[in-house]
Amino acid sequence: MKRENVDVLVLGGGAAGLAAATQAADQGARVALLDREPAPGGVLDQCIHHGFGLHRYREELTGPEFAHRLFTEFDRSGAQFFGDRYASALQSCTRTVVTLGSDGRIVFKAGAVVLATGARERPFGALLVPGFRPSGILTAGVAQRMVNIDGVLPGRRAIVLGSGDIGLIMARRLHLEGVEVVAVIEQRPFPGGLLRNVVQCLEDFEIPLLLEHTVSRIHGFARLEGVTTQEVDSRGTPVPGTEQFVEADTLVLSVGLIPDNELVAGFVTIDDANGGLRVDSQMRTRIDWLFAAGNNVVIFDLADWVAQAGEIAGHHAAAYALGATHPKPSIPLVRGEHLLHMVPSALVPDIPTRLFLRVDKPIPKGDLLIGGVVSRALVGVRPSEMVEVMLTAEQVSALCEREKILVEMVPSNE
Repeated sequence: MKRENVDVLVLGGGAAGLAAATQAADQGARVALLDREPAPGGVLDQCIHHGFGLHRYREELTGPEFAHRLFTEFDRSGAQFFGDRYASALQSCTRTVVTLGSDGRIVFKAGAVVLATGARERPFGALLVPGFRPSGILTAGVAQRMVNIDGVLPGRRAIVLGSGDIGLIMARRLHLEGVEVVAVIEQRPFPGGLLRNVVQCLEDFEIPLLLEHTVSRIHGFARLEGVTTQEVDSRGTPVPGTEQFVEADTLVLSVGLIPDNELVAGFVTIDDANGGLRVDSQMRTRIDWLFAAGNNVVIFDLADWVAQAGEIAGHHAAAYALGATHPKPSIPLVRGEHLLHMVPSALVPDIPTRLFLRVDKPIPKGDLLIGGVVSRALVGVRPSEMVEVMLTAEQVSALCEREKILVEMVPSNE
């Protein structure tokens, strides 16, 4: 068994992990980056569409181009990459991570650890839809890999359930490859993906979007033969008498992502609303040496924001490991009206902070209020698009003078 001592260990080689490792190494830390794939980049290599890098690099890139930029920065930093390697256990008492790979077992002892483990797609079984489980039912990410990496079409007549960004993008991708995309079906009264993806992926190609609908039954035994669609009420309950059979041999699921945090389950706090790890403005969990960034904290809408969060985590992880900083008490942020996701979950005094927020419904116009200190007027806020608010060190210090900080979105018509 081999042992490695590092200042910062980063788990996950996607956008957050690459950015975190690069930032930590640039500060002089000895950094190791681990990923289960042989090369870093995560799912970016199968995302051949444009839309990446607009915020980070001020130009529009494809997923592979965005990954290449991140890897080039990582490669220049001097951080070390360990591919084809799984983290099987994290031992909080000794600050070690046990990993397994094709070349055997390596135990890493680190001054700080950054979790950048991302998220996984919600499976079909979680939806509890009646019917058999024939072939032809697959998640949007699997469909994306089949088409973009393997060059294989999943079927000839498809329905997309869920209007998340991957689902919207795959509806267009399948259409361009000659698959008949019958419709994209969304349970909510508004689409789940970015507005630009609704326009560019559906409207531009005349692919129908059925809001307030769901799939209520699966038809077929060996291979999918069709689905029953049904309207839903305000609570998401299927409305009797609205059933319609739709013939299809493929059902693509874009029904959400689940933050992947099993490695630290049981000793790190989860933010129930975000669904991921609870972190402060240093991206630190409740354990002093354990940091987290990316989709395992909250599901971001842009890879640019994922990389930004990774940089923040890498910066503070390196500072902690090198003894440049020590943990400070944080002040919790409390969700008020119409707020769903919020990262970070607490503020650390005197530290400039990027606050990422997501509302629970479309709000044409309103005011974002933060602790009575910060107020920002917002127009056209949607659940699919995060709001980014930059708080200065002075604003954070003023906010941290109280025991808790209320954050709320107040629509102008209320």
